[in-house]
Amino acid sequence: MFRSSHYNANVFFTSPKLVAEDIITQQKFMEVPIKYPAKLTLRVVLTCIMAATGGLIFGYDHGVSGGVTSMDSFLKKFFPSVYEKESNVKPSSNQYCKFNSQILTLFTSSLYLSALAAGLGASSITRMLGRRATMIMGGIFFVAGALLNGLAVSIWMLIVGRLLLGFGIGCANQSVPIYVSEMAPYKYRGALNMCFQLSITIGIFVANLFNYYFSKILNGQGWRLSLGLGAVPAFIFVIGSFCLPDSPSSLVERGLHEDAKRELVKIRGTTEVDAEFRDILAASEASQNVKHPWRTLMDRKYRPQLVFAICIPFFQQFTGLNVITFYAPILFRTIGFGSGASLMSAVIIGSFKPVSTLVSILLVDKFGRRTLFLEGGAQMLICQIIMTIAIAVTFGTNGNPGTLPKWYAIVVVGIICVYVSGFAWSWGPLGWLIPSEIFPLEIRPAAQSITVGVNMISTFFIAQFFTSMLCHMKFGLFIFFGCFVVIMTLFIYKLLPETKGIPLEEMSMVWQKHPIWGKFLESDNPIQNDKMNSKC
Repeated sequence: MFRSSHYNANVFFTSPKLVAEDIITQQKFMEVPIKYPAKLTLRVVLTCIMAATGGLIFGYDHGVSGGVTSMDSFLKKFFPSVYEKESNVKPSSNQYCKFNSQILTLFTSSLYLSALAAGLGASSITRMLGRRATMIMGGIFFVAGALLNGLAVSIWMLIVGRLLLGFGIGCANQSVPIYVSEMAPYKYRGALNMCFQLSITIGIFVANLFNYYFSKILNGQGWRLSLGLGAVPAFIFVIGSFCLPDSPSSLVERGLHEDAKRELVKIRGTTEVDAEFRDILAASEASQNVKHPWRTLMDRKYRPQLVFAICIPFFQQFTGLNVITFYAPILFRTIGFGSGASLMSAVIIGSFKPVSTLVSILLVDKFGRRTLFLEGGAQMLICQIIMTIAIAVTFGTNGNPGTLPKWYAIVVVGIICVYVSGFAWSWGPLGWLIPSEIFPLEIRPAAQSITVGVNMISTFFIAQFFTSMLCHMKFGLFIFFGCFVVIMTLFIYKLLPETKGIPLEEMSMVWQKHPIWGKFLESDNPIQNDKMNSKC
């Protein structure tokens, strides 16, 4: 007989006696997670890949904004003061400060404020209407924003377009990781969920290619194509989302039990789905009893998961990777590359991201999440130390302009490629995977909104203040991010349990068995403590 600890913990809670009896039963089953029968069907693979194309719109925007803001024609039209410093009409005496403009960075960062609001608001939509409806809304917002940016003739059109893009990204990032985690069989959940990050990296790479090519055509108006073509992946995402089925968990949550069971049979490739379906029903019943998921999210029993929902997206942004993603062309021009060379360097670096993410997809369900986190952290730290030394030796603290020798430029690009690879097979994809799989159904949409919200506010901070930080901290900026890499790697080593191969409905046991979180949760369950003490 299949029995789920999640089922027990969330259904039998109406009286102390039932709770005590259920805890005794739970103890018998918590050592080994339930293994649901499931095959890797073509339906579930295609469904997850199609849903994961939501990452294309996020990645495309990441890649396109930095390249566009380094194009002379774009700067001359919308940010003439920056253009004058950058083009030596009124040259800056400090190489580190030539792109320091809060209005320029607002073009990039304004998106993340609206994404923050959309991510928080999408929680209710995802719960009431399903994951698919939220994905469709996100794609429509992004199409509108991309077209408005491509047609912009004044700064307000750029900003409004960016805000619409943000609404699209907030909705997509809130719903897609949850959807993929719920559709995927537990044995392949890591790999399929990482298709979202793979789509992000492909979007970044394509945007870098377009920036490089379009910067040379249309008499300096190529930036319009770079911005406007973001509507293409968004349109694909909208059409694909209309064709997707809702996840079994989402269908059960809305009372469509028969539809949910039929869909579960299709995506698992077997009729032996009773055990998993019972656990989804139990989770849904617990979910219906939660009238205020945001308030419930703060309960002590969810404290470990809440810590990771906040800390992982925060640390993900403070690796410093988005400095490279957003502003790679600007960064390269700051350290002496020409305009064309800086865009080409961004293309080279962008090509490493999808390849490294593919490596992560192949390894995550074999070696586990913790291994990739720790190796990636060590790799990024070493690269940041080398980058700090290289820039400090060349520019010092004065940032005097100069021309880089060819060998030096190759070394700088190579170091950054290794750094990007470390992120792309660790903190990049795992930053979305872990939060989407550790929360029970009753608070999953609200928790994912927390993850998206923290991610977006952290991204806003980096995007808005990077050029100012570079101007004032100079090469010390890489030391700043390196310190965060040390902290977050130690955080993972001490506090993250391994979630590889654990079904979503059984995830609560990993916290109970963890040497630190287990003690924390024991102190919140006096009945369980009394039972365990009596056995001793």
